This record gives sequence, C-alpha cells and structure tokens, in this order.
Amino acid sequence: MMLLNSLASLYFLAAVAFAVPAQEKRIHHQPDLSDHAHDDAHSFQYDHEAFLGKEEAKTFDQLTPEESKDRLAKIVDRIDTDKDGYISHGELHYWIKHRQRRYIEENVNKHWKDYDKNQDDKISWEEYKNTTYGYYLGEDFDDVDDKETYKSMLKRDERRFKTADRDSDGIATREEFTAFLHPEEFDYMKDVETVEDIDKNGDGKINLEEYIGDMYTAEDGESEPDWVQTERKHFSEIRDTNKDGYLDANEVGQWVLPGEVDHADNEAKHLIHETDTDKDGRLSLPEVLDKMDFIKTSTITDYGGMRVDGRDEL
Repeated sequence: MMLLNSLASLYFLAAVAFAVPAQEKRIHHQPDLSDHAHDDAHSFQYDHEAFLGKEEAKTFDQLTPEESKDRLAKIVDRIDTDKDGYISHGELHYWIKHRQRRYIEENVNKHWKDYDKNQDDKISWEEYKNTTYGYYLGEDFDDVDDKETYKSMLKRDERRFKTADRDSDGIATREEFTAFLHPEEFDYMKDVETVEDIDKNGDGKINLEEYIGDMYTAEDGESEPDWVQTERKHFSEIRDTNKDGYLDANEVGQWVLPGEVDHADNEAKHLIHETDTDKDGRLSLPEVLDKMDFIKTSTITDYGGMRVDGRDEL
C-alpha cells in the first residue's frame, strides 16, 4: 500500500501498532494459564507456565539447575503464607488466582496509556476506535486485504465496549475498560460474544473449519501444531454435544463461557497430584525441587511477570 506523505505513514504505523489482532475473537472464561495444550503425555509446558507464570517460565529456561533451585525455593516460601513449611491446596489455588489477577491488571495498565489520549483517566469509545482503527476508518477499510474481517472486528469491539460501559455514557472507567478487555471476568459481559463473530458463511452455526479458523491460521508451508489437532478432536468429541457436525448458539455458549469452571483450582489439584510424592495432600520444598523439571513447565511462578526479590506485593 502506497502512502501519500509522511504524516499518513505515521498514522498508518500507529494504527497497525494498536490494531486488535484478528485472532483475538474468542472469549475464554478465565485468562489462559498457558498458551500450550494441557497434555502431560507430550509436554508439561502447560503446568510449567501455570506454576511459574508465562514470563517467569521463560526466565527459568535460561537458568542453571542451581539458579533454578534457588528461585524455586523463594517462590515456594512466598506461596507458603502460613509458613508451616508446606504448600497446601488453598495456598496454591490462591497463588495461581493471584497471578491471573496480576496479569489482567498489568494488561489493562499496558493498554490504558495507549488509548487515554487526553489523559483524563478515562477512555472514550472514540479514543479507542480512532487509536485502533483510525487510519482504516478514513478509507472504509478499502486498503486492507481482508476488510470484512476488520469491519467485523470493529463491530465486535463496539458491541463489547457498549456492554462494558454500564452507565452508557460512551466513556470507560478503568473497571469498565477491564471488562472490555477481559469480559470473561465479569458476569454482565457473558453474552457479549455470539455465533456471528465466528460464523463466516452466515449459516447461523459454526463448522469445524470456522471453529479452527477462529483460533489458528496456518502460514504458507507451516505444519499444523499438535494443539490444533487436539482442538479438532475436541470439536467433535466435546464441543459438538448433539453430534450434528456444527456448533449452535447453546454449544458456543458452553465453549466460550463454560459455566463456573475454576481453572486455577483444577490446576492446583493437578500440580499437587503430580508433585506430592508422599501423598499427604500438600507440597514440601524437597518435593517441589525433586519435580523441578515438571514445575519448570508449570504456570505457578510468574503469571504475567513475577519478581522474587520482595518487590512484587501479594
């Protein structure tokens, strides 16, 4: 695409920088504990990021064994809030939930300064729309290869913003903007995503390719990741409850907002089950260190950026 002048060029770059990725269309009931499939038969990476957190998990991959042990010991001490020398299920559950909340808070803070252009500590729909889609709006998306995708993204964002804006004043407070970015955390946002966001052929239901396409688009020559193949199985074995080959509105509802599933609680139970060698229902530091390779592939240690030097307040 040719830009006519440097000002237009800068405007275009800003729009690209802030544009919502097309793949961010499906609501998860809670923030993902990991970007990886939860499949212990092939990898413990899901658990690694659940215990350590996504960013800390990356850090652990760069540490020597002794450095890893030292950092794990500090993390275990922080999780053990009653200081009895053990991590209970309750302490582990609280820790993982804390990492989730911290991730959401940091995610909102990161985006807040980008969109609050007039620095009034509020974000209007116009501020968000112009920052995210501004350049393309002037051209009605005609210069975008997949303009229908961008139009649907704008429509979806406006619907989500208006739902999050509880007083309907066109301006989002920090809490309302949090609901906009993370609707899975707010009960009043649960109906914001509909079949039409994923239904590309307009038949009112979702087929397998539309389901996969909402999560993953293959690059030229790229082989399909294992987690995508797993999702294909989930479509037929789990999501499509009436086995008609499609997902209807009710099935989509169960997919994007699956009731009150507490993933942090499930992960805490799973981690204890896999790490609790003496089966007393709690974890000691020696047990954690003994299963270090497993823990290093779990989400406990740093969900969204954890610091173990005492400066990350619980």
